[in-house]
Amino acid sequence: MSSWSAALELGELDLDSAFRDAVFSQLRQSFDRMNSSTSTATPPQHAFEKRAADVKAPKSDINALILDYLMMEGYPNAAAKFCKEANLQPQQPDPSIQTRQDIQHAIHSGNIETAISALNKLDPELLDTDPKLHFALLRLQLVELIRQCNNGDVTPALDFATKNLGPRAAANREFLEDLEQTMALVIFPHDKNLRPELASLLNPDLRRTTAARVNEAMLLRQNQRREAAIRQLVRMRAWAETSARAKKKDLPESIELGLTASSVEGTGEGDNEAMITT
Repeated sequence: MSSWSAALELGELDLDSAFRDAVFSQLRQSFDRMNSSTSTATPPQHAFEKRAADVKAPKSDINALILDYLMMEGYPNAAAKFCKEANLQPQQPDPSIQTRQDIQHAIHSGNIETAISALNKLDPELLDTDPKLHFALLRLQLVELIRQCNNGDVTPALDFATKNLGPRAAANREFLEDLEQTMALVIFPHDKNLRPELASLLNPDLRRTTAARVNEAMLLRQNQRREAAIRQLVRMRAWAETSARAKKKDLPESIELGLTASSVEGTGEGDNEAMITT
């Protein structure tokens, strides 16, 4: 993961600045590169690539996708700045978007208790009607407690697990297995020799995955789409390529999606991971 992306999730970078300098630049240059009919590749372009290069996506459609992504993912300030820079009609302020952003930021930062409190204030019934999501949040809170007391007093983590996760795990075998795996972090040192299934619990990816699930759940409760349109397009594109290859269609050996920093010429960000994931 790029350093700016990690800092963004931890709140160390200004949100608007990060999106303006990185996301906008990468997405726009990616689309411009995909829309360009000029090729410097050798050997010569595949016929499919030439046909794809002839398809010009209107800038208005691209801007709409970017704005939709910012609004759906919960970045109202960045969306407002993007509207101004792209000469789009400003979106009506929606307090729920800012709340979703605050909750996701709390999860990304490891402040799970704060996130749960804000979530209950926003929608008191959400976690009651989604026990799996509630357990996932409590489990993540336990992970954060164990992380804090590594090589120290584990009493707070044990008390929290006994009070909040034990009763739920007793009635659900899947929850029980997850709890047992998480409690193993109390026993083993958090070093390079930690088993992969345990190391994954300490990986920031668990925070991101949980935050994404919470965001989707909030959108669903608000009768909105659960994800940005560009994520649906990425999956549709993957399905189309898989179907075409299964039917033995003439395609290049590999087709770049064009949304990674390494595929953007002149960005100097060749080691960054994909901006859009599914």
